[in-house]
Amino acid sequence: MTATTVLAADTPSLVQSVDWLAIAPVVITAAVALAVLVADLFVPEGRKPLLGWISVAGLAAATATLLPLRGGDRTTFCLTTDPAACSYTADRFTLVVQFLVLAGALVTALMSVTVVREARTPAGEYWFLLLSSAAGAALLPASRDLATLIVALEVASLPAFALVGMRRGDRLSSEAALKFFLSSVTATAISLMGVSLVYAATGSLHLTQVAGRLEDVPGQLDTLAMAGVALTLVGFAFKTAAVPFHFWVPDTYVGAPLPVAGYLSVIGKAVGFTGLVLVTVIAFPAYSDIWGPALAVLAALTMTLGNAAALRQSADRPHSAVRLLAWSSVGQAGYLLVPIAAAAYSDRDQIGSTVAYALMYAAVNLGAFAVAALVARTKPLHRISDYRGLYAQRPAVALSMAFFLLCLAGLPPGIIGLFAKVAVFRSAVDAGLGWLAVVMAVNVVVALYYYLRWTALLFRTPEAAEGVPARTKAPWPVAAVIALTAITALVLSGAPQLVLRFASGSLFPL
Repeated sequence: MTATTVLAADTPSLVQSVDWLAIAPVVITAAVALAVLVADLFVPEGRKPLLGWISVAGLAAATATLLPLRGGDRTTFCLTTDPAACSYTADRFTLVVQFLVLAGALVTALMSVTVVREARTPAGEYWFLLLSSAAGAALLPASRDLATLIVALEVASLPAFALVGMRRGDRLSSEAALKFFLSSVTATAISLMGVSLVYAATGSLHLTQVAGRLEDVPGQLDTLAMAGVALTLVGFAFKTAAVPFHFWVPDTYVGAPLPVAGYLSVIGKAVGFTGLVLVTVIAFPAYSDIWGPALAVLAALTMTLGNAAALRQSADRPHSAVRLLAWSSVGQAGYLLVPIAAAAYSDRDQIGSTVAYALMYAAVNLGAFAVAALVARTKPLHRISDYRGLYAQRPAVALSMAFFLLCLAGLPPGIIGLFAKVAVFRSAVDAGLGWLAVVMAVNVVVALYYYLRWTALLFRTPEAAEGVPARTKAPWPVAAVIALTAITALVLSGAPQLVLRFASGSLFPL
């Protein structure tokens, strides 16, 4: 036996195995994005709508590949020297968030089919950007090292800048894209600084290894590690639109096409909260005494300011409907932060309440944006007052919108919204955060006013000067989205255990 042979036998292989089925949802989405971009070069102008349907089919296929993974026990891209340290994990948490992301992107794509055609938006670029962002968003919950986490975050965010600014020649769209870009770049820079400090203190990027090494950081590196944890959390707080890092939200939603605004309100938030969950409960449990109180304060500030700003929206102001949904999403972000903060005081299973709430919020908020997109076809100023008397013109649409708003408010018959809020409230009480539970209760009551005011407007008699406007035919993709989200919310309200079981079970392997 030669010396080279002996050396090869003693050296561990650096070749990592790849579980193609585990990464199929991300790979399919990314592959369809590239296929659409290339096909755009060859498809004649009159056939461009075909690209949209290819994108819808690709997202449906990616969502379907989650079924074989439902066991939640697959990992890949693991270190050969430490098989427990993997860069990609398809556990229950990953699969639930990937379903939320891909299904939400699928609904957004259906909403976008008509908008892209009628607004003469460059089809190839739009669908490529949407699919690319969805691929990054689907990768993020499976990421189990800090490098992959940041890359996934940027792949999800960068295409969104361009999507916001797709309305060419629109000043509001350009300003929104610029504000969104600058805030996101700032967040990324802060996150990268934090990650580099954490790596300097621990010598690892894998979340499980980082968690173990932070338990026993040398005294001279403790301040370095603490600064790294704090900066990483600040970067993700930008992505979740937590106060005081929320300033980009209202203008971005107003300037973006409505399907993109709906996408950002659901998938964009899911990306931020997923990253926040991974770095707090998996990577930084040793510093829970730092991020726990910080997130609790952020939750209180976020829900309070979001609801207060939504309360101030004037019904006759242009874009008031979109601004109210934007500020409402900030308030809802505060509720989503509560269980993550509670996980610092009890156990990490508390974040199941965040997942359950996010699933409810995704269904009803996308439905609300679909109704807004339909109303905007005849009343493009996006005012809340434009919804007055909607029941007289479109009874089914008005009833759906009322149901969505009641779910967001947490009032019957929106039982799923009520139960989701109770789950979040209970997580705060169980963790001993009584003061935060009180703040949340007050904010829920405050939010009732603007949700009920909008709901009541749907059923009021149209003003005499307007009468009942002539009914125009709704594009069937938008009508399908409204029907799909309304049925989903109705089913969840009838069987809330379908979602709330995530609030009581463990989403991460022991």
